[in-house]
Amino acid sequence: MNTNLKRRDFLKVASTASAGLVIGFNLPSKKFSDDLLRGTPETFTPNAWVQIAPDGIVTLWVHRSELGQGVRTSLPMILAEELEADWSRIQIMQAPYDKRFGEQGTGGSTSVRTSWEPLRKAGATAREMLLAAAAQTWGVEKSTCRAEKAVVIHTPTDRRLTYGALVEAAAKLPVPKDVPLKDPKDFHIVGTSVPRTDTPAKVDGSAVFGIDVRVPGMLYATVVRCPVFGGKVATFDATKAKAVPAVRDVIQIGDRLAVVAENTWAALKGREALEVKWDQGPNVSESAASLRKQFEELTSKPAKAFRNDGDVEAALARATKRVDSVYELPYVAHAPMEPPNCTANVQKDRCEVWAPTQSPEWVHNAAKRITGLPDEAIRVNVMLSGGAFGRRWFTAEVEDALEISKAVGAPVQAVWTREDDIQHGFYRPASYHRMTGGLDAQGWPVAWLHRYSSTSIMGSFQPDSPNPEEMELEGAVDFPYAVPNVRVEYVPAASAAPRGWLRSVAHTYTAFVVQSFLDELAAAAGRDPYEFRLHLLREQPKILKAGEIDTQRLRGVLELAASKAGWPARTPPARQRRSGGQAGGGKPLPRGHGLGIAHHYSFQSYAAQVAEVSVDKDGALHVERVVCAVDCGTVVNPDGVKAQLEGGIIYGLSAALKGEITLRDGRVEQSNFDNYEILRLDEAPLIEVYFVPSTAPPSGVGEPGFPPIAPAVCNAIFAATGKRIRKLPIRLRTD
Repeated sequence: MNTNLKRRDFLKVASTASAGLVIGFNLPSKKFSDDLLRGTPETFTPNAWVQIAPDGIVTLWVHRSELGQGVRTSLPMILAEELEADWSRIQIMQAPYDKRFGEQGTGGSTSVRTSWEPLRKAGATAREMLLAAAAQTWGVEKSTCRAEKAVVIHTPTDRRLTYGALVEAAAKLPVPKDVPLKDPKDFHIVGTSVPRTDTPAKVDGSAVFGIDVRVPGMLYATVVRCPVFGGKVATFDATKAKAVPAVRDVIQIGDRLAVVAENTWAALKGREALEVKWDQGPNVSESAASLRKQFEELTSKPAKAFRNDGDVEAALARATKRVDSVYELPYVAHAPMEPPNCTANVQKDRCEVWAPTQSPEWVHNAAKRITGLPDEAIRVNVMLSGGAFGRRWFTAEVEDALEISKAVGAPVQAVWTREDDIQHGFYRPASYHRMTGGLDAQGWPVAWLHRYSSTSIMGSFQPDSPNPEEMELEGAVDFPYAVPNVRVEYVPAASAAPRGWLRSVAHTYTAFVVQSFLDELAAAAGRDPYEFRLHLLREQPKILKAGEIDTQRLRGVLELAASKAGWPARTPPARQRRSGGQAGGGKPLPRGHGLGIAHHYSFQSYAAQVAEVSVDKDGALHVERVVCAVDCGTVVNPDGVKAQLEGGIIYGLSAALKGEITLRDGRVEQSNFDNYEILRLDEAPLIEVYFVPSTAPPSGVGEPGFPPIAPAVCNAIFAATGKRIRKLPIRLRTD
């Protein structure tokens, strides 16, 4: 597939109405207007474009960022399916930022699920117009025509016309309304494993990531920040830095310093030579210990309730057995392989930015704020990103590039080092959870109390926000189990560390706590953890709104994962007692092995995982196998979805086994992959992914693989050893 159509070539084609059938569609909206779909660029302003040229080539402008998740494949597949296009003749173009494209942010596992219906309608509309054009040409009823692989066929006579031959006639037709969509049983592209369209360019090195951008006359910059959050420059001496060959200048931009050079190496060497004294500011006393103390104090007393069913205190007082536990999770960094970077060219009357970003609009707004230029004078080019995980929604590196380019009057590429990224990131909040559960005489839960605190994301952006709990409650208040008395309390904690969205956001910690504590209750009741969950999903809790969480779909993934994993495993008698009766008729496990199960709803998808772990006599942990079942509605590209879920599991394992950002003296202690480790190739488990068949619209897949993995692993550790893990990252050994 050719993904290198030049912008000038596209404009040349699009400027002539007779050159092709151009169909625009509004991706965020379900409403299609005649003006939007007219086919003449001068009569409508699309948010995204479909173009069919006389040579039959179909071009799609992809309005979401390619972060490694495959949108440059999945989105064109949806369009091509309804259009009955020839998949081998599709061109994909990355859309720059433009208000006509509507929402271009890439996050929350929304790319496919929010584009599904609009793309189908756009493809079907084009198909129906082409069918009508062919019928008109032949003087036959449209119902006697069908479309296959970019060709319209008159079924009775087998006459054929290519799409390319029909576009001029089709463009003159009125745009039909309420076009018929294909029956899913007739899909022949959607549901197949199509190779990624961007793989060849990534393999041969021609793919251009943000860090690969080169602009004539470009300079390179690296930025120095105070190691303490909230600190600023007191004084600096740039003499030695400027003496480094190829260093052009050292400038102060706000509370930080920039070394500008003719190449990245010189910028880094100049940075090493720079002498700086910092005003460390008010946050120098913050530490991991002080944060933990704050958490303990905040959660030691009742807080504001965001869910309160029944009477939890009375139910606990009547309970036959009470279980109390505390769970802790640290700050976690995004740590994408490609460090943050941005290239900017700020001129007097215009500005152009090249950014591997998840939010082109935020980049555009930063450029507008810093340059003072009007919208039409700013162009944001969205580049390939070498990982993102939520980090590239933020614009700190973009602001660096813009401010430095404006100051030096030349194009500048600002690149963060790995240390910059890990020590000055936007971290997944740290959190602390007090859990209390009450069981009746039969071992079923009658009360659930979840009291917790976190360094909230909203509290980082808006310290005075009246709703600091926003984005912290997901996965906790929507507790989906049939427990009559449920109370969820939350109180925010203060911290100077910047916080932000990390893959799966609050679900990364609420799922760990909820699914781990469910296992504790099952063990206290002497019940199998899988059967315990099934029983609690026997009915839909009234607190859940219709369609919010379907407990039957949640049961479905749980049953599929358990079946594929061979649950319950046969375990040695000693471990049967420790694991609360987890022995059974499944596959036999070696001594030192255990199975753990967890499931969770997030981003409109249902995922369940069974992890098999082994713990050797020295306490070394190995995650041997993970079985994942997912109900994510219609699966557009099975290989792509599997890759997303596998990636989420690996990313979640990194966080569970290794991820920890700690503060000391107001600064991050970790600095690179030597002390902020990620999962290595030889540590990755065997991963199996299974789909629950569904004709429902697609739902999220980029994030739902992450939340269940940590509790599944920790529950498996308990099954193997009797040791309960309540604090991440997992520490079985102290060496």
